[in-house]
Amino acid sequence: MSTPEKTNPRSDPPWVRLTLITAALGVIGLLIVIPLVDVFVEAFARGLGAYWRTITADEDTRAAIRLTLTVAPIAVVTNLIFGITAAWAIARFRFPGRTLLTALIDLPFSVSPVVAGLIFVLIFGLQGYLGPWLRAHDWRIIFAPPGLVLATTFVTFPFVARELIPVMEAIGADEEIAAVSLGASGWQLFWRVTLPNIKWGLVYGIILCNARAMGEFGAVSVVSGHITGHTDTMPLRVEKLYNEYQGAAAFAVASLLALLALLTLGIKTFLEWKQARAYELAQRTGEE
Repeated sequence: MSTPEKTNPRSDPPWVRLTLITAALGVIGLLIVIPLVDVFVEAFARGLGAYWRTITADEDTRAAIRLTLTVAPIAVVTNLIFGITAAWAIARFRFPGRTLLTALIDLPFSVSPVVAGLIFVLIFGLQGYLGPWLRAHDWRIIFAPPGLVLATTFVTFPFVARELIPVMEAIGADEEIAAVSLGASGWQLFWRVTLPNIKWGLVYGIILCNARAMGEFGAVSVVSGHITGHTDTMPLRVEKLYNEYQGAAAFAVASLLALLALLTLGIKTFLEWKQARAYELAQRTGEE
């Protein structure tokens, strides 16, 4: 009695593979490539000179760019510190509330950014729970840059931790235990053992966190107050210019955001390629 042959996914008929590839490329082209190309076409429709003047001559646009490039790094550094500590605690220790902590890290993924922004208004706004105390001490959170930092940090909260937790659980704690047994201090343990092992996950987390921070709209829109020249980030500036029928300027700022996103994607792709090459080289060296 003959045994049935095992099917090989690579041996599917050519028409099946062609159909799947065409469908995937069609969806990517329709939802990603065409809109992205259209942004750049509209941005440069009046020429490179007009595009450059739109970016540099408008003080409010320059202020939005500066604010974005200030808020995003602060949020990334904050989440970097939290992500490392949270991943270390979750991956290395078993304690009451560990599951709850893991679930809370994912909370920004399930809560609408607009709802998150509203929560910060209810807490730090003038009519919020801490509003009277903040007003008495002349501290302004909502409708000011600190509120933008809080909102951006919240929506980018999970990225670094979520990249590091599976990496640290996969590599285990054997090397760290050996380092401690040999007399390594806490900083030596982190810099010479833990960090080299988690560096790629850390880099991916930082890249994703930064990309989301620069493009965040919902939560920032709620807490910013849309004060032109003061609390408008680049996404908010795009919306304001478009609503004011300044289409060329809106697409110019949008194209700058798109360029930053493409740069982030390029860095991520390069690092993945470099990691793959290092892995292949290590395998060849081991075989030899």
